[in-house]
Amino acid sequence: MDFDFSDDQTQLRDAVRKWVDKAYNFDERRSVVAAGGFSASAYQALAELGLCGLYVQDAYGGMNMGPVEGMVVMEELGRGMVLEPLAHTWISTAVLQAFAPDDMKTEWLPRLAGGEALLVLAHHEKGARYNLHTCQTTAKQVGNAWHISGTKSLVPAGDQAHGFLVPATVNGQLALFLVPRSAGTLTSHAYQAQDGSRMSELQLKDATAQCISTDGLAALQLAVDVGAACLCAEAVGLMESTLAITVEYMNTRKQFGVNIASFQALRHRVADMKMQLELGRSMSYYASLKLNAPADERSLAVSRAKYQMGCSTRFVGQQAVQLHGGIGVTDEYIVSHCFKRLTQMELSFGDSLHHLGAVSSQMQEAAGVFA
Repeated sequence: MDFDFSDDQTQLRDAVRKWVDKAYNFDERRSVVAAGGFSASAYQALAELGLCGLYVQDAYGGMNMGPVEGMVVMEELGRGMVLEPLAHTWISTAVLQAFAPDDMKTEWLPRLAGGEALLVLAHHEKGARYNLHTCQTTAKQVGNAWHISGTKSLVPAGDQAHGFLVPATVNGQLALFLVPRSAGTLTSHAYQAQDGSRMSELQLKDATAQCISTDGLAALQLAVDVGAACLCAEAVGLMESTLAITVEYMNTRKQFGVNIASFQALRHRVADMKMQLELGRSMSYYASLKLNAPADERSLAVSRAKYQMGCSTRFVGQQAVQLHGGIGVTDEYIVSHCFKRLTQMELSFGDSLHHLGAVSSQMQEAAGVFA
């Protein structure tokens, strides 16, 4: 199997890498964190690169690319720990193209592709523990209009978004809705997560909504799978950057008159970091290549990849901090921010235990070993 990137994919990777190096270096990222964790100008720059419309079809003004191109982009954004929720734009476009009626596609997809609108997935509820079936938010239809009431937590850039993808129950069945920002949508308690990204709580009080699909579980599962696959690719880029920073530090830090990179025990730990990075990379490729597979096959592949990614990010982050020593936990030094971002990745779109449970539940008795 050929895993080499095409010329177009390589050019896309190089363009994003150049933008990250020039416009989103560590100092620039710190200024974004200090300003609240979201930069409208940075998000617009991503749109000008065409990245907001990466998944959008030609008919709606997009680039009509696929999961592999998305993986390439997210790896580069991961290197720079970019805070702006581009992945949620891709989640929205994927769900709308797969499930939404034509009039909704016409209304929203061109705006998403051009960076004129930002839609984010708002599905977390307190106590749900990553279970997509658990939903206390309700929707009711009055005439031809839908109204939603409920509360969602950990909404990325919720106070900056123009609308939300919201699951809600209708007569006990899960449906997925698009809720434009209005008087009925109140984002309160805006705060920053551990990695510096901007989050908020979303309170819906008879908020006007558009129904994307009455098969809400299938639509929501697609959204979560796309988000988790994007996160896996982003983690690969960040782990690669973290490893490079650690190796550079070890080649300059002296102990007992020699560089600590010469100590065999530490070199073995770096080798283990590299191994975990490559395990994560291979599973990220696997998840991205399965995003267009049937739903059950896709979700199982994403859970496998996300479990491995959780193990890899935890190991790489912890080893990087330990190999740096005290400086590795200071706010002024980049590795502490890498560690916090890697830790948050492990907990996003389902933590490792959640995905391990999803994978193990699909195993046959004896896992086929004696079949």
